[in-house]
Amino acid sequence: MVRFFVPEATGKLKVRTLSEVVLAVTLVTSAYYLLHYVPQHLKAGEPVLALANYFLIYAPIEDAYRPAYVIPESLPVWDTPAEIRLQVATLRCGEQVQLLSTFRDWAHVRTRSGQEGWIRDDGLMSAETHATEERIREAISDVPAQAAGHAVDFDNLHLTPSRRAAVVAQVNPARNLKIIGRRLARRKFQSAAPGIQPVASDPTEVWYLVQQGPHVGWILGRHVELDIPKGISPYAQESNLVAWLTLTTVNDHGHKIPEYVIADRKGTETCDFTDIRVLTWWKKKQTYAVAYEEKGLRGFFPILVTHRGSVPYFRLRLANDKGAESRKLYGLFETITRVIGSTASRQSTRRPEPVASGPKLESTRG
Repeated sequence: MVRFFVPEATGKLKVRTLSEVVLAVTLVTSAYYLLHYVPQHLKAGEPVLALANYFLIYAPIEDAYRPAYVIPESLPVWDTPAEIRLQVATLRCGEQVQLLSTFRDWAHVRTRSGQEGWIRDDGLMSAETHATEERIREAISDVPAQAAGHAVDFDNLHLTPSRRAAVVAQVNPARNLKIIGRRLARRKFQSAAPGIQPVASDPTEVWYLVQQGPHVGWILGRHVELDIPKGISPYAQESNLVAWLTLTTVNDHGHKIPEYVIADRKGTETCDFTDIRVLTWWKKKQTYAVAYEEKGLRGFFPILVTHRGSVPYFRLRLANDKGAESRKLYGLFETITRVIGSTASRQSTRRPEPVASGPKLESTRG
């Protein structure tokens, strides 16, 4: 028989058997389990009769009391997070709820109608994240889409171009994406485990700033396929077409035909585009003609399009080899594209001073 010497309050040592020690520990544990664990987890639907749960996967309910917003298009609300549960409501994307408490990967919420229930906490974003997304959406409200595309699968939309950034929405591959911007970002790897050769340098990844419905955020570029308009798709066969913006539309026997400025990128990822072309509609041959072309640029999104009267203008954001930025303005006059001017101011939106015009081509409208 195993004996233990247990100190008493008097300072003397008293002999206890193993069975007495085990009994004492069991009584203390059981009391704590019944008085603390059961009341907390019974409300959450946690199995309270399996003592192993307490030792192995104990997780207290934590109070939250803060607003949160729904991420997916549809999010079920359950009466309990237990294995056997009943759906009591459905929340929609962007809906605000009051977060009452959290339990493991569950969130206890109250809807605006006053109904309470449990949802998966990965379906919510914080009020801070929601406010930041609102600021991004407001900042790009006047920026035209540089291209259009779709996600290759359901994917997360992040607040910043990083895999670790907060998620603001889940993009649907069946719905169109407006591509607003592009950025290169380094992927950060965790420190290598002992005995494993660390990565020499963090590789760069291309991210797109996109908008789908009310949500804006960043998605990995390789998870997006561009949806190039059929009429200009032949111009993408021998180049990497990355952007197309409508300058104006022309009437061809009752049909509105768009005319474009398109951008290509060749041989580099450090800039968004290197070449531009202006495509005007050739009615006689029912096809597009290249009315203007400029190569060897170091351009960055966004390409901006404005109109004065019936004349469309487009503005490029360019950089030289030393990184100094400038703005260059072009105008499309019928089928003639002219360089209007340039400015060295990075943020300037004023009309630049005129410079020598670009090459003139014979009209293709007739």
